[in-house]
Amino acid sequence: MIPSTKPRSSAGSRRRARAVESFASAADCIGPVEPGMALFAITRGQFSMLDAVQHVLSQVGRAEVSIWTWAIAEYEVEVFTAFLRDGRITGGTLVIDRSAEQRNAALIQEWRERFGADRVRVCTTHAKIARVWTGTHRVLLRGSMNLNFNPRFEQLDITEGGPDFDLVSEIEGELPVLRPMCEYAEAERASKTSKAFETSTLDLFRGTKVWAK
Repeated sequence: MIPSTKPRSSAGSRRRARAVESFASAADCIGPVEPGMALFAITRGQFSMLDAVQHVLSQVGRAEVSIWTWAIAEYEVEVFTAFLRDGRITGGTLVIDRSAEQRNAALIQEWRERFGADRVRVCTTHAKIARVWTGTHRVLLRGSMNLNFNPRFEQLDITEGGPDFDLVSEIEGELPVLRPMCEYAEAERASKTSKAFETSTLDLFRGTKVWAK
């Protein structure tokens, strides 16, 4: 019988690092969320980033959250709204790619109405990150997994505290609140992609349209 979670390595350092191969739920894979923890996991997609965030909330208590994602669906907005209503979260910030708003402006506006007009940061992003923090915990989740279910190999990193959480927090804090349905150039400036690429390279992307069947 294959164990649900197979530990691969451990370290007795202050970060309490673990690496696991998981066939189990988010709760079984992640386990207790402790100060200084660091977890690297390979899953088969049996849980999503949303499931991981939900488990972290069950461990740390009432918290503030921020979600970085390329796209979001109605289900995820409803779940985070439910978290707000039942007191599991005190607020939620959505860092979303501009293309998501172009595809479904009403859904992004729904997040603004439920969490506040200043709680959406439209930019150019493909990152999959979540921050969960309280007065005593600063948990950073990042990896390949989307907010929704996806039965494929996925990778997840979780750390509590440390410079990685602070870096994401700093970058997120620098993102401006853009007007709904902003132009691509506005999202690009907010993301500062021009500092990493030559103008001629970025020109290849500026003329592209949102994909649709």
